[in-house]
Amino acid sequence: MYRERASRLAGAVVWANIPDEGGAGRVLPDGCMDLLWNEGRLLVAGPDTSAYVPEGAVGAWAGLRFAPGAAPAFLGLPAYELLDRRVDLSELWPASDVRRLRNRVARAADPGRALEEIALDGAAPADPLLVRLVEALDTGWPVAAVADELGLGARQLHRRSRAAFGYGPKTLARVLRMQRALALARAGVPLAATAVRAGYADQPHLSREVRALAGVPVTGLLR
Repeated sequence: MYRERASRLAGAVVWANIPDEGGAGRVLPDGCMDLLWNEGRLLVAGPDTSAYVPEGAVGAWAGLRFAPGAAPAFLGLPAYELLDRRVDLSELWPASDVRRLRNRVARAADPGRALEEIALDGAAPADPLLVRLVEALDTGWPVAAVADELGLGARQLHRRSRAAFGYGPKTLARVLRMQRALALARAGVPLAATAVRAGYADQPHLSREVRALAGVPVTGLLR
């Protein structure tokens, strides 16, 4: 069973997942990074370029999903170093610090809330440029138009995007567009209309992009 709530950390989400007999499910690219708690471990999920499918027994999970672009400032390293990776926090931070945080979460009645408090303790203010970048791409602006609006050259935008999100602005735009489309489809909008409203050329274009990013047909995700 999966549940989530809005975090006190701006733009973040606190979530918990107790997998059923079918497993933990498919984790889709969303432009975000997560601080995770699982079986006594603190981990970081880097940005994904394709769906992540957990393998084996995974147990109960709790997580803090940062707003797109927010996690690198908290972690102290660029997002591209964690691209398509799940790593123990002790690989990134001093072992003594991680041990203290691990004990803090283990003692908490609600691991998700404990992760939220850890993130609140160490979070940096949101970068207004990154917020504007995500908002513009999420409304379907072309990457070149976004660069002009932000006053950045193409190379500058790509460099800032890789550091914040793990990949360039074109990949981020594709990920955000897929998430827009899935939200529309799950709300009952027919796929042909979903494709147009989300910014795809047509329904086949939507189908190809979802399969490329999620690894399964859009209808499989909706089921």
